[in-house]
Amino acid sequence: MPKSTNPLLRRKSSSPFSTLQRKKPGSRKSSLAEKEDAAERLEDTGLTPSLAPPGVPHDVVSLTRHIQATTWEDVPDRAAGMNSERISEVLRFRERLPRIVSVAHLHALSASSTQTERELARLVAQGVVRKLTIPGRGKGGAAVGEGVVLVDDWKSRIREESSLAEGLREKYIALMDANPTSPTTPTTLLTSDEIPQLVTLGYLTSPAALSSGPGNLFAAPGTSSLLNVSSAGTKAATGTLAAIGGRGAIHDSGGGGSALATQDNRRSGPSHTTRLTHQQMTFSLPGTGAYLKLLTEARQHLLFLLKQLSPRYKEAARELLREKWEGNTLNDATSRLKRARGEWSGVLAGKTKKWREFYGVEFEAVLAECVGSGAVELFDTGSVGVGVRGR
Repeated sequence: MPKSTNPLLRRKSSSPFSTLQRKKPGSRKSSLAEKEDAAERLEDTGLTPSLAPPGVPHDVVSLTRHIQATTWEDVPDRAAGMNSERISEVLRFRERLPRIVSVAHLHALSASSTQTERELARLVAQGVVRKLTIPGRGKGGAAVGEGVVLVDDWKSRIREESSLAEGLREKYIALMDANPTSPTTPTTLLTSDEIPQLVTLGYLTSPAALSSGPGNLFAAPGTSSLLNVSSAGTKAATGTLAAIGGRGAIHDSGGGGSALATQDNRRSGPSHTTRLTHQQMTFSLPGTGAYLKLLTEARQHLLFLLKQLSPRYKEAARELLREKWEGNTLNDATSRLKRARGEWSGVLAGKTKKWREFYGVEFEAVLAECVGSGAVELFDTGSVGVGVRGR
C-alpha cells in the first residue's frame, strides 16, 4: 500500500529562478576580465609590415648611409629646453661617436636578411666594409657588439686625427689595406712608441680585452678577471705591491688597451719591447664603448615603455609608442609653430629623456634596432595602423 505524503510537509520550490543554470560566484568576474583583456589586445591581421625605407636602394652601402643620416633628430631652433652649453655637449657627443651601423639595424631595413649577409661577406672581401665584433655585449639575437663600418669612413676618421703624425696615420691605413678581412693585425710596421699612441686614442686594442665571455652588459669585473688580485694576498706580504697583484695585474688578468698605453712606464727590458712590437693587435675605433652603451640603453628604454603601455601583453600602436618615446611632446605642425613663437606651455623637448640621456636619437632608429635584434615584432592591426609587440 503506497505511503501517503502530508501536503503540509511537501517540499516547495524556494524561488522561481531555481531552475536556471547555476554559476560559481567568481564566474561573472572572470568573464568581465576576459572581456577587458580582449578589449585591451590589439587586433592582429597576420600581416607583417616592413621598415624598409621607400626610395632607398636595399644594398648595404645605401642602407648604411641612410641609417647614418636618419639616426639623430635635429636640435630645435627655438624653445629646445636646452641652453647653449647643453646643445654644444649634444653635438660634441654625436661627433665623437664612430660611424658604426649595427648589423641588426641593417637586417631590419633590408628586404632579405640572407641577401644582406651575402653582400656583407662580398663587401668585406673587397675591402669596402669592415666588420666589428665585440663579444659579451648581449646574448643571442639581441647582441649589440656586431656592426659594420665603411672603410672610407674609417680612413677619413684616422686622417682627421690631428694628434697623430702623418707618417703614423699612413702606417695605420697601410695595415688596414694589408688586412682587409681580419679583425687583427701584426704590428711589425709600428715601433714600440707608436703602438701606445694608437692604443691610447682607441684605434688599436689588445685581443685580450675582447676575449671575455658573454654576460651582463657593462657588468663589474668578476672573480675571473680579478683572480690574480684575489689570490695575491695569500702569497705576498701585506702592504707590498705584490699583495695587490703586482704592476701588471690589470693587463695580466685580461685588461683593456689602456694598460698597453702605459706599459713603458711600468715595465722595461728588451724582451718586453720585442714582444710588444711583434704581437697581434685588434683594429678598433674611438668611442665604440659610448656607442654600445647608448644603443643598449635606448633598446632597454623602448622595451620598458612598451611594457608600461601594456604590462600583460607588451604591445601598443606604433604612434602611441612614438609619443611615449618623444616624452609626450606633440610634434604636429601646430605644436611646432607654438614652440617657435614661444607660446608652448607643455614639456620642452630638451627636458625629456630622449634628449637628456639619448642625445636626440630618433624613434624609428631605436625601433629598427629592436626589430632587427628580435626584441620586438611588428604587426598590422587593421584599425590603428602598425602595432609593436615585445617578444
